[in-house]
Amino acid sequence: MDTNFSDNFKVNGKFSIKKTSTSYKGKLTKEDGEQMLIQEKEKLRELQERLYADGSQSLLVVLQAMDAAGKDSMIEHVFGGVNPQGCNVTSFKTPSSKEYSHDFLWRHYLALPQKGMIGIFNRSHYESVLVCKVHPEYNLSEKTWSSVKDFDNKFWENRYESIRNFEKHLAQNGTTVVKIFLHVSKDEQKKRLLDRINEQEKNWKFSAGDLPERALFDQYMEAYETAINETSKDHAPWYVLPADSKWFARVAAIQIIIDTLEKMNLKYPSLSDKDTEDLQRAKKQLMEE
Repeated sequence: MDTNFSDNFKVNGKFSIKKTSTSYKGKLTKEDGEQMLIQEKEKLRELQERLYADGSQSLLVVLQAMDAAGKDSMIEHVFGGVNPQGCNVTSFKTPSSKEYSHDFLWRHYLALPQKGMIGIFNRSHYESVLVCKVHPEYNLSEKTWSSVKDFDNKFWENRYESIRNFEKHLAQNGTTVVKIFLHVSKDEQKKRLLDRINEQEKNWKFSAGDLPERALFDQYMEAYETAINETSKDHAPWYVLPADSKWFARVAAIQIIIDTLEKMNLKYPSLSDKDTEDLQRAKKQLMEE
């Protein structure tokens, strides 16, 4: 049984969103997947502790998806077992007036994980080439541009270049970047939105604004395809996960994160001879109490 999915969903070469499955589950059953997730969470907890102890690198996990694709529950189920002191989650909403007064990457710099930490972006700097590409008028809030006519091909090429440079800079300075797109079908999104309406305990999750955005689903898919093709690099790869089954997407995501951390060659600090001697003296003192 194929149970290692870490490399299956990495974008290599030209990516086509229409040719990419949203429902793939391998040969796993849901019960198999949920048991694997429990086992993998223990590995992730140990690797996070090693990352924190090593203190020389950080990990940034970028999560992007359409509404109801499962980003929030992904964070809860994948990172629920790690030490909260070593993990920061930032959810990016519509920029504030202060944030709009800076360049589009400014607020994301402020939220980057420090050395030894895992940072999770729930939505990210990619909103500037996703929602802002579907709704180019949103860019006018930056006050740099005078008309939507300014948002031509050159404008978008510059945005992608800025993102590539941003992520390359992070990679060159000790932050490993992993980007995950939860690829959910339009039919599955409809089902989940209806669940939010039909199940009282989920009513709070539903927003009337979800429906106008759903009507633009195909435009969003085109924006995602372009953004992923423009910015998936070896130092900051994109992984496109089939997300119609939440349990499978979680297993695939945690394996990707574990494999990434293992490749970072993290080490627990080694003690000097003097520190080792001090440790033994402290042990002797405690034992003699």
